[in-house]
Amino acid sequence: MNMQPVGVTAPPSPRTLAEIELPMVMMRDILLKTMFRKTLDLVSEISQAICLPVPITQELVDLAREQKLLEATGTLNANSGNEMGYQLTDQGRSRALDALSQSEYFGAMPVPLHIYSEQVKRQSIRNIQVTRDQLTTAMGHLILPSSLLDHLGPAVSAGRSILMYGPPGNGKSSISNGIRDALGDRVYVPRAIEYAGQVITVYDPIVHNALPDIVDDPGSLRRARRFDQRYVCCERPTVVTGGELSLSMLDLVYNPTARTYQAPLQLKSTGGIFIVDDLGRQAEPPQALVNRWIVPLEEGKDILGLQSGEKFEVPFDTLVIFSTNFHPNEIFDKAALRRIFFKIKIDGPDQENFLKIFALVARKKKVPLNEKALVHLIRTKYPTINNEFANYQPVFLIDQMIAICEFEGIPYQMTPELIDRAWDNMFVRDEHIVK
Repeated sequence: MNMQPVGVTAPPSPRTLAEIELPMVMMRDILLKTMFRKTLDLVSEISQAICLPVPITQELVDLAREQKLLEATGTLNANSGNEMGYQLTDQGRSRALDALSQSEYFGAMPVPLHIYSEQVKRQSIRNIQVTRDQLTTAMGHLILPSSLLDHLGPAVSAGRSILMYGPPGNGKSSISNGIRDALGDRVYVPRAIEYAGQVITVYDPIVHNALPDIVDDPGSLRRARRFDQRYVCCERPTVVTGGELSLSMLDLVYNPTARTYQAPLQLKSTGGIFIVDDLGRQAEPPQALVNRWIVPLEEGKDILGLQSGEKFEVPFDTLVIFSTNFHPNEIFDKAALRRIFFKIKIDGPDQENFLKIFALVARKKKVPLNEKALVHLIRTKYPTINNEFANYQPVFLIDQMIAICEFEGIPYQMTPELIDRAWDNMFVRDEHIVK
Protein backbone atom coordinates (compact mmCIF):
# COMPACT_ATOMS: atom_id res chain seq x y z
CA MET A 1 0.00 0.00 0.00
CA ASN A 2 1.61 3.26 -1.13
CA MET A 3 0.26 5.89 1.27
CA GLN A 4 1.11 9.54 0.69
CA PRO A 5 1.21 12.28 3.32
CA VAL A 6 -1.97 14.30 3.28
CA GLY A 7 -1.28 17.85 2.11
CA VAL A 8 2.36 17.22 1.20
CA THR A 9 3.43 16.79 -2.42
CA ALA A 10 5.70 13.77 -2.73
CA PRO A 11 8.99 14.12 -4.59
CA PRO A 12 8.40 12.55 -8.01
CA SER A 13 10.49 9.57 -8.99
CA PRO A 14 13.14 10.51 -11.59
CA ARG A 15 12.42 9.17 -15.07
CA THR A 16 15.82 9.77 -16.68
CA LEU A 17 19.45 10.04 -15.63
CA ALA A 18 19.39 13.71 -16.61
CA GLU A 19 16.58 14.43 -14.13
CA ILE A 20 18.79 13.31 -11.25
CA GLU A 21 21.13 16.25 -11.93
CA LEU A 22 24.24 14.67 -10.40
CA PRO A 23 27.61 14.46 -12.15
CA MET A 24 27.68 11.32 -14.26
CA VAL A 25 31.06 10.27 -12.82
CA MET A 26 29.67 10.60 -9.28
CA MET A 27 26.64 8.41 -10.08
CA ARG A 28 28.81 5.83 -11.81
CA ASP A 29 31.26 5.71 -8.89
CA ILE A 30 28.45 5.31 -6.31
CA LEU A 31 27.12 2.43 -8.42
CA LEU A 32 30.56 0.74 -8.47
CA LYS A 33 31.19 1.33 -4.75
CA THR A 34 27.77 -0.04 -3.85
CA MET A 35 28.22 -3.18 -5.97
CA PHE A 36 31.69 -3.68 -4.46
CA ARG A 37 30.74 -3.10 -0.81
CA LYS A 38 27.42 -5.00 -0.91
CA THR A 39 28.47 -7.73 -3.37
CA LEU A 40 25.53 -7.15 -5.68
CA ASP A 41 25.21 -8.51 -9.19
CA LEU A 42 21.53 -8.08 -10.20
CA VAL A 43 20.09 -4.80 -11.49
CA SER A 44 16.99 -5.20 -9.27
CA GLU A 45 19.21 -5.50 -6.17
CA ILE A 46 21.42 -2.61 -7.24
CA SER A 47 18.31 -0.50 -7.94
CA GLN A 48 17.08 -1.11 -4.42
CA ALA A 49 20.49 -0.28 -2.91
CA ILE A 50 21.01 3.00 -4.78
CA CYS A 51 17.28 3.91 -4.55
CA LEU A 52 16.78 4.54 -8.26
CA PRO A 53 14.23 2.97 -10.62
CA VAL A 54 15.30 -0.17 -12.49
CA PRO A 55 15.41 1.49 -15.96
CA ILE A 56 17.73 4.25 -14.74
CA THR A 57 19.90 1.76 -12.86
CA GLN A 58 20.16 -0.29 -16.04
CA GLU A 59 21.32 2.84 -17.88
CA LEU A 60 24.09 3.33 -15.31
CA VAL A 61 25.09 -0.33 -15.59
CA ASP A 62 25.23 -0.05 -19.39
CA LEU A 63 27.37 3.10 -19.10
CA ALA A 64 29.81 1.29 -16.79
CA ARG A 65 29.89 -1.66 -19.23
CA GLU A 66 30.79 0.68 -22.08
CA GLN A 67 33.69 1.95 -19.97
CA LYS A 68 34.83 -1.65 -19.33
CA LEU A 69 34.14 -1.28 -15.60
CA LEU A 70 31.38 -3.93 -15.52
CA GLU A 71 30.79 -7.10 -17.47
CA ALA A 72 27.85 -9.45 -17.81
CA THR A 73 28.39 -12.79 -16.12
CA GLY A 74 26.69 -14.54 -19.03
CA THR A 75 24.27 -16.38 -16.74
CA LEU A 76 20.62 -15.77 -15.96
CA ASN A 77 19.44 -16.06 -12.36
CA ALA A 78 16.34 -18.25 -12.33
CA ASN A 79 15.45 -17.14 -8.79
CA SER A 80 15.27 -13.49 -9.87
CA GLY A 81 13.08 -13.56 -12.95
CA ASN A 82 15.93 -14.71 -15.20
CA GLU A 83 17.83 -11.46 -14.66
CA MET A 84 21.26 -11.08 -16.19
CA GLY A 85 24.06 -10.88 -13.65
CA TYR A 86 26.86 -8.28 -13.71
CA GLN A 87 30.22 -8.11 -12.00
CA LEU A 88 33.07 -5.64 -11.65
CA THR A 89 35.97 -6.09 -14.05
CA ASP A 90 39.54 -5.74 -12.74
CA GLN A 91 39.44 -2.17 -14.00
CA GLY A 92 36.05 -1.70 -12.28
CA ARG A 93 37.38 -3.01 -8.93
CA SER A 94 40.36 -0.70 -9.23
CA ARG A 95 38.04 2.25 -9.93
CA ALA A 96 35.76 1.29 -7.01
CA LEU A 97 38.71 1.16 -4.59
CA ASP A 98 40.02 4.48 -5.89
CA ALA A 99 36.56 6.05 -5.46
CA LEU A 100 36.27 4.60 -1.93
CA SER A 101 39.62 6.17 -1.03
CA GLN A 102 38.12 9.55 -1.96
CA SER A 103 34.78 8.96 -0.20
CA GLU A 104 33.47 5.88 1.58
CA TYR A 105 29.90 6.87 0.76
CA PHE A 106 27.86 4.24 -1.11
CA GLY A 107 24.21 3.26 -1.30
CA ALA A 108 21.33 5.67 -1.92
CA MET A 109 22.06 8.20 -4.63
CA PRO A 110 22.10 11.67 -3.02
CA VAL A 111 19.64 14.43 -3.90
CA PRO A 112 21.21 17.68 -5.17
CA LEU A 113 20.78 20.45 -2.60
CA HIS A 114 18.82 22.73 -4.93
CA ILE A 115 16.30 19.96 -5.69
CA TYR A 116 15.91 19.14 -2.00
CA SER A 117 15.34 22.86 -1.29
CA GLU A 118 12.31 22.76 -3.57
CA GLN A 119 10.92 19.76 -1.68
CA VAL A 120 11.41 21.65 1.60
CA LYS A 121 9.16 24.44 0.25
CA ARG A 122 6.47 21.91 -0.69
CA GLN A 123 6.38 20.44 2.81
CA SER A 124 7.22 23.54 4.85
CA ILE A 125 6.34 23.65 8.53
CA ARG A 126 4.84 27.06 7.76
CA ASN A 127 2.25 25.42 5.49
CA ILE A 128 0.60 23.75 8.48
CA GLN A 129 -2.43 25.30 10.14
CA VAL A 130 -3.02 23.81 13.58
CA THR A 131 -6.57 24.16 14.89
CA ARG A 132 -7.58 24.65 18.51
CA ASP A 133 -9.11 21.15 18.51
CA GLN A 134 -5.84 19.58 17.29
CA LEU A 135 -3.82 21.40 19.93
CA THR A 136 -6.33 20.58 22.68
CA THR A 137 -6.31 16.90 21.71
CA ALA A 138 -2.51 16.77 21.63
CA MET A 139 -2.36 18.43 25.05
CA GLY A 140 -5.19 16.28 26.42
CA HIS A 141 -2.96 14.72 29.06
CA LEU A 142 -2.15 18.17 30.47
CA ILE A 143 -4.34 20.50 32.52
CA LEU A 144 -3.73 23.88 30.91
CA PRO A 145 -5.55 27.21 31.19
CA SER A 146 -7.39 28.14 27.99
CA SER A 147 -5.45 31.41 27.86
CA LEU A 148 -2.25 29.40 27.29
CA LEU A 149 -3.75 27.71 24.23
CA ASP A 150 -4.75 31.18 23.01
CA HIS A 151 -1.03 32.00 22.82
CA LEU A 152 0.28 28.60 21.72
CA GLY A 153 -2.10 28.16 18.79
CA PRO A 154 -1.00 31.16 16.71
CA ALA A 155 2.65 30.47 17.58
CA VAL A 156 2.52 26.89 16.26
CA SER A 157 0.50 27.79 13.17
CA ALA A 158 2.95 30.56 12.30
CA GLY A 159 5.84 28.09 12.35
CA ARG A 160 7.99 30.77 13.97
CA SER A 161 10.31 30.66 16.99
CA ILE A 162 8.80 30.28 20.46
CA LEU A 163 10.33 31.04 23.85
CA MET A 164 8.60 29.32 26.78
CA TYR A 165 9.73 30.46 30.19
CA GLY A 166 8.65 30.07 33.78
CA PRO A 167 9.41 28.21 37.01
CA PRO A 168 10.68 24.61 36.70
CA GLY A 169 8.40 21.61 36.85
CA ASN A 170 5.39 23.11 35.09
CA GLY A 171 5.38 21.14 31.88
CA LYS A 172 7.37 23.21 29.41
CA SER A 173 8.93 20.03 28.02
CA SER A 174 5.54 18.26 27.94
CA ILE A 175 3.98 21.20 26.12
CA SER A 176 6.82 21.10 23.57
CA ASN A 177 6.11 17.43 22.96
CA GLY A 178 2.38 18.17 22.71
CA ILE A 179 3.09 20.73 20.00
CA ARG A 180 4.98 18.04 18.10
CA ASP A 181 2.05 15.64 18.41
CA ALA A 182 -0.39 18.31 17.22
CA LEU A 183 1.38 18.59 13.87
CA GLY A 184 0.29 15.05 12.94
CA ASP A 185 1.80 15.29 9.49
CA ARG A 186 4.44 13.64 7.33
CA VAL A 187 7.44 14.81 5.36
CA TYR A 188 9.96 13.30 2.96
CA VAL A 189 13.51 13.21 4.31
CA PRO A 190 16.41 12.66 1.87
CA ARG A 191 18.76 9.85 2.76
CA ALA A 192 21.60 12.13 1.60
CA ILE A 193 22.05 15.41 -0.24
CA GLU A 194 24.84 16.59 -2.52
CA TYR A 195 26.59 19.93 -2.73
CA ALA A 196 29.73 20.70 -4.78
CA GLY A 197 30.44 17.00 -5.16
CA GLN A 198 30.25 16.38 -1.38
CA VAL A 199 27.74 13.97 0.13
CA ILE A 200 25.90 14.98 3.32
CA THR A 201 23.83 12.27 5.00
CA VAL A 202 20.53 13.59 6.38
CA TYR A 203 18.20 10.70 7.23
CA ASP A 204 18.94 9.52 10.76
CA PRO A 205 16.87 6.68 12.31
CA ILE A 206 17.49 8.19 15.75
CA VAL A 207 15.86 11.49 14.75
CA HIS A 208 13.51 10.42 11.98
CA ASN A 209 10.58 8.08 12.54
CA ALA A 210 10.02 6.31 9.21
CA LEU A 211 6.41 5.37 8.63
CA PRO A 212 6.08 1.58 8.47
CA ASP A 213 3.02 1.68 6.22
CA ILE A 214 5.00 3.36 3.42
CA VAL A 215 5.89 0.26 1.45
CA ASP A 216 7.62 0.61 -1.88
CA ASP A 217 9.69 -1.64 -4.08
CA PRO A 218 12.35 0.25 -6.03
CA GLY A 219 12.55 -2.72 -8.40
CA SER A 220 8.90 -2.57 -9.34
CA LEU A 221 8.05 -2.03 -13.01
CA ARG A 222 5.29 0.33 -11.83
CA ARG A 223 7.97 2.40 -10.16
CA ALA A 224 7.26 5.57 -12.19
CA ARG A 225 4.02 6.21 -10.31
CA ARG A 226 5.71 6.07 -6.92
CA PHE A 227 7.67 8.70 -4.97
CA ASP A 228 11.42 9.11 -5.20
CA GLN A 229 12.98 6.38 -3.07
CA ARG A 230 16.00 8.52 -2.32
CA TYR A 231 13.67 10.00 0.32
CA VAL A 232 12.18 8.32 3.38
CA CYS A 233 8.59 9.18 4.32
CA CYS A 234 8.63 10.12 8.01
CA GLU A 235 6.66 11.82 10.71
CA ARG A 236 7.63 15.47 11.00
CA PRO A 237 10.93 15.24 12.91
CA THR A 238 11.59 16.45 16.42
CA VAL A 239 15.09 17.13 17.71
CA VAL A 240 15.32 17.65 21.47
CA THR A 241 18.49 19.02 23.04
CA GLY A 242 19.19 20.11 26.57
CA GLY A 243 22.21 21.09 28.60
CA GLU A 244 24.47 19.16 26.22
CA LEU A 245 23.82 21.52 23.29
CA SER A 246 26.92 23.30 22.01
CA LEU A 247 27.56 25.56 19.03
CA SER A 248 29.68 22.85 17.37
CA MET A 249 26.61 20.58 17.21
CA LEU A 250 25.07 23.07 14.76
CA ASP A 251 27.92 22.62 12.26
CA LEU A 252 28.40 19.97 9.60
CA VAL A 253 29.99 16.85 11.08
CA TYR A 254 32.92 15.67 8.96
CA ASN A 255 34.14 12.09 9.17
CA PRO A 256 37.81 12.23 8.12
CA THR A 257 38.03 8.46 7.75
CA ALA A 258 34.97 8.04 5.53
CA ARG A 259 35.45 11.52 3.99
CA THR A 260 31.74 12.20 4.21
CA TYR A 261 29.58 14.72 6.07
CA GLN A 262 26.64 14.30 8.39
CA ALA A 263 23.94 16.95 8.59
CA PRO A 264 23.83 19.01 11.79
CA LEU A 265 20.85 18.76 14.11
CA GLN A 266 18.93 21.73 12.72
CA LEU A 267 19.15 20.38 9.16
CA LYS A 268 17.89 16.98 10.34
CA SER A 269 14.94 18.75 11.97
CA THR A 270 13.89 20.44 8.70
CA GLY A 271 10.11 20.42 8.34
CA GLY A 272 9.71 19.71 12.05
CA ILE A 273 10.60 21.01 15.50
CA PHE A 274 13.90 21.80 17.21
CA ILE A 275 13.50 21.99 20.98
CA VAL A 276 16.21 23.66 23.05
CA ASP A 277 15.28 22.53 26.54
CA ASP A 278 16.76 23.97 29.75
CA LEU A 279 18.19 26.99 27.96
CA GLY A 280 20.75 28.57 30.30
CA ARG A 281 22.14 25.19 31.45
CA GLN A 282 24.45 24.78 28.46
CA ALA A 283 28.18 25.45 28.55
CA GLU A 284 27.58 28.10 25.87
CA PRO A 285 25.93 31.35 27.06
CA PRO A 286 22.25 31.57 25.99
CA GLN A 287 23.01 34.80 24.13
CA ALA A 288 25.66 33.04 22.03
CA LEU A 289 23.27 30.18 21.19
CA VAL A 290 20.51 32.55 20.12
CA ASN A 291 22.96 34.67 18.11
CA ARG A 292 23.77 31.52 16.11
CA TRP A 293 20.07 31.25 15.20
CA ILE A 294 19.50 34.89 14.21
CA VAL A 295 20.08 34.55 10.46
CA PRO A 296 18.19 31.23 10.16
CA LEU A 297 15.23 32.55 12.17
CA GLU A 298 14.97 35.78 10.20
CA GLU A 299 15.84 34.64 6.69
CA GLY A 300 14.75 30.99 6.56
CA LYS A 301 18.21 29.82 5.55
CA ASP A 302 21.31 28.61 7.35
CA ILE A 303 24.97 28.88 6.44
CA LEU A 304 27.14 25.76 6.71
CA GLY A 305 30.83 25.27 5.93
CA LEU A 306 32.81 22.48 4.25
CA GLN A 307 36.27 21.36 5.36
CA SER A 308 37.66 23.42 2.50
CA GLY A 309 36.27 26.54 4.13
CA GLU A 310 33.60 27.03 1.47
CA LYS A 311 30.30 28.33 2.86
CA PHE A 312 26.91 27.51 1.38
CA GLU A 313 23.23 28.01 2.12
CA VAL A 314 20.78 25.31 3.18
CA PRO A 315 17.06 25.75 3.86
CA PHE A 316 16.06 26.47 7.44
CA ASP A 317 12.47 25.36 7.87
CA THR A 318 12.12 24.49 11.53
CA LEU A 319 9.88 25.52 14.40
CA VAL A 320 12.42 26.37 17.10
CA ILE A 321 11.17 26.15 20.68
CA PHE A 322 13.38 27.54 23.43
CA SER A 323 12.45 26.49 26.94
CA THR A 324 14.01 28.04 30.04
CA ASN A 325 13.50 28.39 33.78
CA PHE A 326 15.15 31.83 33.68
CA HIS A 327 13.41 35.11 33.03
CA PRO A 328 14.21 36.14 29.44
CA ASN A 329 15.62 39.50 30.55
CA GLU A 330 18.24 37.65 32.61
CA ILE A 331 19.72 35.73 29.68
CA PHE A 332 19.02 37.76 26.51
CA ASP A 333 19.50 41.29 25.33
CA LYS A 334 16.61 43.17 23.72
CA ALA A 335 17.87 42.51 20.18
CA ALA A 336 17.83 38.75 20.73
CA LEU A 337 14.37 38.83 22.33
CA ARG A 338 13.05 40.83 19.39
CA ARG A 339 14.08 38.04 17.04
CA ILE A 340 12.20 35.37 18.98
CA PHE A 341 8.71 35.76 17.57
CA PHE A 342 6.56 34.43 20.44
CA LYS A 343 7.31 34.71 24.16
CA ILE A 344 4.98 32.60 26.33
CA LYS A 345 5.12 32.34 30.11
CA ILE A 346 4.29 28.92 31.57
CA ASP A 347 3.16 29.40 35.17
CA GLY A 348 2.34 26.84 37.80
CA PRO A 349 -1.34 25.87 38.25
CA ASP A 350 -3.68 27.60 40.64
CA GLN A 351 -5.11 25.55 43.51
CA GLU A 352 -8.15 24.44 41.50
CA ASN A 353 -6.11 23.12 38.59
CA PHE A 354 -3.57 21.59 40.97
CA LEU A 355 -6.34 19.53 42.59
CA LYS A 356 -7.62 18.49 39.14
CA ILE A 357 -4.16 17.26 38.19
CA PHE A 358 -3.76 15.52 41.56
CA ALA A 359 -7.08 13.70 41.11
CA LEU A 360 -6.24 12.64 37.54
CA VAL A 361 -2.83 11.29 38.55
CA ALA A 362 -4.28 9.45 41.56
CA ARG A 363 -6.95 7.82 39.40
CA LYS A 364 -4.41 6.80 36.77
CA LYS A 365 -2.11 5.27 39.39
CA LYS A 366 -5.01 3.65 41.27
CA VAL A 367 -4.48 5.52 44.54
CA PRO A 368 -7.86 6.30 46.20
CA LEU A 369 -8.36 9.97 47.08
CA ASN A 370 -8.75 10.84 50.73
CA GLU A 371 -10.37 14.12 51.72
CA LYS A 372 -8.56 14.38 55.07
CA ALA A 373 -5.19 13.87 53.38
CA LEU A 374 -5.98 16.47 50.71
CA VAL A 375 -7.10 19.06 53.29
CA HIS A 376 -3.87 18.40 55.22
CA LEU A 377 -1.85 18.88 52.02
CA ILE A 378 -3.54 22.14 51.01
CA ARG A 379 -3.94 23.74 54.44
CA THR A 380 -0.85 22.51 56.26
CA LYS A 381 1.90 21.74 53.76
CA TYR A 382 1.51 24.23 50.91
CA PRO A 383 1.38 27.34 53.12
CA THR A 384 4.96 26.46 54.14
CA ILE A 385 6.07 27.19 50.54
CA ASN A 386 3.78 30.20 49.99
CA ASN A 387 1.23 28.05 48.10
CA GLU A 388 3.49 27.71 45.08
CA PHE A 389 1.93 24.88 43.11
CA ALA A 390 3.77 23.14 40.26
CA ASN A 391 2.59 20.60 37.71
CA TYR A 392 5.23 18.02 38.61
CA GLN A 393 4.21 17.86 42.28
CA PRO A 394 1.11 15.60 42.07
CA VAL A 395 3.07 12.90 40.23
CA PHE A 396 5.98 13.21 42.65
CA LEU A 397 3.86 13.04 45.81
CA ILE A 398 1.68 10.15 44.60
CA ASP A 399 4.69 8.12 43.40
CA GLN A 400 6.28 8.65 46.81
CA MET A 401 3.14 7.39 48.59
CA ILE A 402 3.03 4.35 46.29
CA ALA A 403 6.68 3.55 47.08
CA ILE A 404 5.99 3.82 50.83
CA CYS A 405 2.89 1.60 50.60
CA GLU A 406 4.78 -1.04 48.66
CA PHE A 407 7.62 -0.98 51.19
CA GLU A 408 5.25 -1.23 54.14
CA GLY A 409 3.24 -3.98 52.43
CA ILE A 410 -0.05 -2.13 52.65
CA PRO A 411 -2.69 -1.35 49.95
CA TYR A 412 -2.28 1.89 48.03
CA GLN A 413 -3.75 4.66 50.15
CA MET A 414 -3.53 8.35 50.96
CA THR A 415 -3.27 9.60 54.55
CA PRO A 416 -1.95 12.77 56.24
CA GLU A 417 1.00 10.71 57.54
CA LEU A 418 1.85 9.46 54.03
CA ILE A 419 1.50 13.02 52.72
CA ASP A 420 4.07 14.15 55.31
CA ARG A 421 6.52 11.38 54.40
CA ALA A 422 6.15 12.10 50.68
CA TRP A 423 6.50 15.85 51.25
CA ASP A 424 9.82 15.36 53.08
CA ASN A 425 11.32 13.89 49.89
CA MET A 426 10.09 16.67 47.61
CA PHE A 427 12.19 19.40 49.21
CA VAL A 428 15.57 19.56 50.91
CA ARG A 429 15.71 21.64 54.06
CA ASP A 430 18.20 24.48 54.18
CA GLU A 431 20.78 23.50 56.79
CA HIS A 432 24.50 23.69 57.36
CA ILE A 433 26.37 20.44 56.95
CA VAL A 434 29.66 20.19 58.84
CA LYS A 435 32.37 18.89 56.49
